[in-house]
Amino acid sequence: MKTNATSSKQEPNLFKWAFKFAASAGLAGILCCVAPAVLFAFGLMGGIYAISFANFFYNEDGSLGIGSWVLRSLAVAIGILGIYIYRKKQNQCSIDPKRKQKNLILVTLIITALGIGIFLTLDKWSSWYFDKHIVPAQQKEYQQREQQQQNNTP
Repeated sequence: MKTNATSSKQEPNLFKWAFKFAASAGLAGILCCVAPAVLFAFGLMGGIYAISFANFFYNEDGSLGIGSWVLRSLAVAIGILGIYIYRKKQNQCSIDPKRKQKNLILVTLIITALGIGIFLTLDKWSSWYFDKHIVPAQQKEYQQREQQQQNNTP
């Protein structure tokens, strides 16, 4: 069994490390769309509120708003933090400097590629989910509201 002193000197697992930070960065970058889709899927949010939540991050014309840029900046910061912490942990180990440099380049490429891949995958999934489930639910909720208002007016 390893002690904490020796385990902290071990080289961090490159792929595990990269996947952890890439997934975190990818999810953070698209949280504006994934969160309302997941809340809607679990029945914790209706269609009107899910779209309202997502619209908060975009401008009226559908372009990216300040909220979207904040989330994307957060995603980049998470990726950079992952690379920085990996570098610090790797420098605690006594491995060949060329191997350290190769590992740093590799973890940077993996975090970047996986992070962008996860972001784009979640973006496509959330777009499909909104079109297939949330928008029809929103329209149905609006129709129900209109019918209730018509029934309540004399």
